[in-house]
Amino acid sequence: MPDEHPPELDSSPAQPAAEPDRLAEPVDAEPPPRLPFTVVGIGASAGGLEAVGAFLDVMRPDSGMAFVLVQHLPPDHTSMLAEVLSRRTAMPVSQAEDGVAVEPNHAYVIRPGHVLTIRDGRLHLGPELGGPRAANRPIDDFFRSLAEEQRERAVCVILSGMGSNGTAGAQAVKAVGGVCVAQDPETAQFPSMPRHLIDAGYADYIARPADLPDVLLSYAGSP
Repeated sequence: MPDEHPPELDSSPAQPAAEPDRLAEPVDAEPPPRLPFTVVGIGASAGGLEAVGAFLDVMRPDSGMAFVLVQHLPPDHTSMLAEVLSRRTAMPVSQAEDGVAVEPNHAYVIRPGHVLTIRDGRLHLGPELGGPRAANRPIDDFFRSLAEEQRERAVCVILSGMGSNGTAGAQAVKAVGGVCVAQDPETAQFPSMPRHLIDAGYADYIARPADLPDVLLSYAGSP
C-alpha cells in the first residue's frame, strides 16, 4: 500500500555555504593561484639590505615574477629602500601602497611600521606595528597571506636578520605546495633568521644571495 503519511519537508531556511578557507583545503582540491605568475616574498631584517642588493644585482628584470620585500621597520622610520634598491635593478621598485595591483617584473617594499598582506591580487596595508591589533611579525603575516593567495606559486625567501620572524609563515607556504628558500647562514651578516628556517626543516633550498636567481627561475619555469 502507498504510504499515507509522506515524509515531512524541511521548511527551515537554507543556510548559505561558508566560504572555504584556502589554507585548510588540500592542494588538489583548491582553486588555482589568484595570479598566474610566481610571487616571491622576501623577508629580511638586520643585514638584509646588503643581501637584497646582491640578489637584485644578478636577477633578470624580465623573470615574469613579482617580488615583495618585507622588513620590520619602525613606524617613525623614513625609508629610502625603494630608491636605493631601484639602483640595483632595471625592474620598477616602489613602496607598497594600499590596494596596488601586483604585477610581474616589479618589486615592492613594505611601508615602514605597517603590516603588509596580499589579497585578490593586490597589496594591502594593515594596522601599524606596535598597535593593539598588530602581532609585530610582519614577515610571518605576509607569508601567510601569500600562501593563501598564491598556493604553489608562492615562494618565500628568508635573508639575514635576527630572531625567527618568517619561519611560521614559511610553514604555511610549505603546507600549500609553495617553496621556501634560506640564505646560506655562512653568508648572512646576522644568520639567526635563515638558520631558524633551516633548523625547523622548512628550507627547500639554501643559497647565497647571488645564487638565488637560479633557484627562483628554475622553480618558476617548472610545471
